[in-house]
Amino acid sequence: MWCVARPEGLAPSRIEVAEATDVFGGQMETYPITIGKFTRHVPLIEPLPGTRIPLVELLGDVEFVNAAADALLAHVPAETEILLTSETSPIVLAHALAERLGKPYIVVRKKRRPYMEDPIIQEVESLTLGVGEVLWLDRRMAEKLMGQNTVLVSDVVSSGGTMLALERVAERAGAKVVARLAAFRQGSGPTKVPVTTLGDLPILQTT
Repeated sequence: MWCVARPEGLAPSRIEVAEATDVFGGQMETYPITIGKFTRHVPLIEPLPGTRIPLVELLGDVEFVNAAADALLAHVPAETEILLTSETSPIVLAHALAERLGKPYIVVRKKRRPYMEDPIIQEVESLTLGVGEVLWLDRRMAEKLMGQNTVLVSDVVSSGGTMLALERVAERAGAKVVARLAAFRQGSGPTKVPVTTLGDLPILQTT
């Protein structure tokens, strides 16, 4: 039996865990995520024993990305000049938003690349992944953020640790952060910085 604690959000007000057949013919539990008229049933994964969460995978899902980008568009401040995101999954969402806005976007890396010169290096602790991470931004990319009204973009936030680190990168590059956007928030706990999301995803636990 599963129980859930989450505030009302974009997701259905009633928890509906369904079974579906995967590509190998096996059974998997799914969770419905609805954005406007669009609904996607995503698989439930178990990151810790006895705990399951919906897996939001935007990469390769054009309909999901477009639905999220269309909904987030209303939350982008008019003064926005550039978007900043991190690899990997949030890139497609930032790209879709940038395309709609006619604005550029920059991607912060999670490992150093050979071409990087004097990069900005920012540590981040992600509770979702359970491991520490490091963000890297090439100095030449950082220069494009100088003095720019910047919107931070992510796919899913949990503790907000990655978003906070992304903001520190932006500030160190001389940018002014005007909004923090993410498609969803995982769980109902507080985040380290305020983030505008489309809705909350549940954390399901055995009882």
